[in-house]
Amino acid sequence: MAGSGTYGEDAFPEGPTAGTVRDGVLDEPDSRAASDELLSTLRAACFTPSAWSRFFARATRRSVRQAILHRRALLETTVLHAGLGALADPRHRTWVVVSWFLTSSHLGMLENRDTLGAANTLTLIRANLPALEHRLGNAVPAVALATDWLDGRISRSTGTETRFGRQADFLADTALWTWFTLRHEPNGWLRTATFAAWGLTVAAVATASFAGGEMRDMPRSRWIRPAATLQLIIGLRIVLRQITLGRGKPCRARRLT
Repeated sequence: MAGSGTYGEDAFPEGPTAGTVRDGVLDEPDSRAASDELLSTLRAACFTPSAWSRFFARATRRSVRQAILHRRALLETTVLHAGLGALADPRHRTWVVVSWFLTSSHLGMLENRDTLGAANTLTLIRANLPALEHRLGNAVPAVALATDWLDGRISRSTGTETRFGRQADFLADTALWTWFTLRHEPNGWLRTATFAAWGLTVAAVATASFAGGEMRDMPRSRWIRPAATLQLIIGLRIVLRQITLGRGKPCRARRLT
């Protein structure tokens, strides 16, 4: 049974029907049940090398099957990332390729939806903003905040929230803001806070999921949102720096004359 973590003495019984029931869970639309099944089987086998091999093989099989079932979303994903790749700095196109791979391999989290939808499209665009920095320049934080606000508003107002969207939203923020602070934020405390708010959270959730043999959700609170607060602080700091630099240029020009 998914998430139970108990399969008797042998986690992988032999025989012609071995794993049939458990593998059947992987063919169901419920992505949470499929994830729990993969994790519980891995944990039940004590994370041995053979268990890891089977884990990756089964996960890959589910990803391929779900991509085929969600062929429209796969096409949308491919077209979107092809466009982003064309706009991206050639030195950073690997970022876009990784985003396409992660998206394509997790389309099963759309479950009964056959399309990405506007909200998820905005989330994926936000995740790829680092590859577009040469075009957007200092507008990256503003575009990130705008798309973050819009994707949530659209998904809630249209009733199109999905597990894919919830996970992609947090991971997009993790990738974007960690990259941005490491590249542009001189304040060491803000760098540390960013890593704690996003990087450590992702690591903690992943560790708890593998150790417990079932998926753990990203922590979310309606009232306490340190990550959102950090986004605003980082965004405002770069805006203030640009205003300060803008005011300084005429002064230097006057001194030169």
